[in-house]
Amino acid sequence: MKLSLKEKITYGLGAVGKDMVYMLSASYILYYYQDILGVSAIAMGIILMAARVFDAFNDPIMGVIVAKTRTRWGKFRPWLLIGTITNAVVLYFMFAAPPALSGSGLVAYAAITYVLWGVTYTMMDIPFWSMIPAFTEGGKEREGLSTLARSCAGVGSAIVTIITMKCVYTLGQGDERIGFRWFAFIIAVLFIIFTVLACITIREKSTVDVDSPSVKQMFKALVQNDQAVTVVIAIVLINCALYITSNLLIYFFKYDFGGETWYNSYTLFNTFGGAVQILSMMLFFPLLRKFMSTIKVFYVSIVMAVAGYGVLLILAFTNMSNILLLFIPGFLVFTAFGMLTVLTTVFLANTVDYGELKNNRRDESVIFSMQTFVVKLASGLAALIASICLTVCNLSDDTTQAAEVAGSAASIVGLRMTMAVLPIIGLVIAVVVFYKRYILTEERLEEIAGKLKER
Repeated sequence: MKLSLKEKITYGLGAVGKDMVYMLSASYILYYYQDILGVSAIAMGIILMAARVFDAFNDPIMGVIVAKTRTRWGKFRPWLLIGTITNAVVLYFMFAAPPALSGSGLVAYAAITYVLWGVTYTMMDIPFWSMIPAFTEGGKEREGLSTLARSCAGVGSAIVTIITMKCVYTLGQGDERIGFRWFAFIIAVLFIIFTVLACITIREKSTVDVDSPSVKQMFKALVQNDQAVTVVIAIVLINCALYITSNLLIYFFKYDFGGETWYNSYTLFNTFGGAVQILSMMLFFPLLRKFMSTIKVFYVSIVMAVAGYGVLLILAFTNMSNILLLFIPGFLVFTAFGMLTVLTTVFLANTVDYGELKNNRRDESVIFSMQTFVVKLASGLAALIASICLTVCNLSDDTTQAAEVAGSAASIVGLRMTMAVLPIIGLVIAVVVFYKRYILTEERLEEIAGKLKER
């Protein structure tokens, strides 16, 4: 039975809310605690990275728990709802640090709330993406829903990226600390509403009941699924490149462009980038798919991203005072990452069928738990790299000292170089690994689908 329009819309809304929450945490948690509350940049980098190491154990275990779940409402929706509500609550408190806290107390608060946020986000993210193979047919329907969901997720990310600083200044009337607290509250409420709508509408299709894997069996299945491992490596490298840029972008506009209204330029650039990224998922990707395979679109996207960062590297050695010049590399990078976001989800969904054929079990939750982990791992690595950059470049000062810090040419060049060179290295490694190891062409997928039907 084909998916209804209502199911597609509500699932898309769930993706919007989910990535609004994720982008608020991934892009602004370092800025909130380091620049607004005064926590050491290195301390925050270590906290963010340590939380991701913890997730290395938490995420796969959550995948097993989801796989073992049997309720009248299915195995995915209960965890999707529980995870969403708890994550929304933690998100609010994460951006509502008590004013009385300072020093080690504030560091401890940041660490505890961020780890809890990661745990609760996993509770809803794994079942959300695991549902795709569970209530869609293979082939075009699954790819279509994956494209729609990733596009909607991109919309959620873009919305938060575009409006955050404007809303923070408006809600807090110039006080960023108060502004972030109210903005986090609004995003948390929207997150819950969108997920509830998805849970009410989506129905899991009946599937063959299989024994749930143990943790040992799960890791064994992941190791045996070489295609899943390949896609996971690519996701880590690609997302790490993206998050290095997003983490440092706010500092780039604040300390490089400077001025009391720096957030206007920051908002303008993010508006442009967000629009381009949405168009790339909803228009450019479907258009290219008419002429080439998903694998070829992947290579085109990588080339575009590297070219964009190359232009940014060239601009790093110029005055670069005109924001319009940044639109050139911005267009290439945001277009590429928009399409790569869709592609990596499609590739990962394809490895579920491959794993079923190879290992004689269908492990949606196990495979997609890896996506949750690696995306958060990439954000943790990027945050650590960004914190090191801020410290080395002496850009870890308080907001009130922004004008003084912006006067250091060496600091600015170091910031620009980090934003351009490291992402290029990561993307090149990603494409080399993918080229050498990924074998799931469209012809191979059709062959796998045929063999599974025979079983």
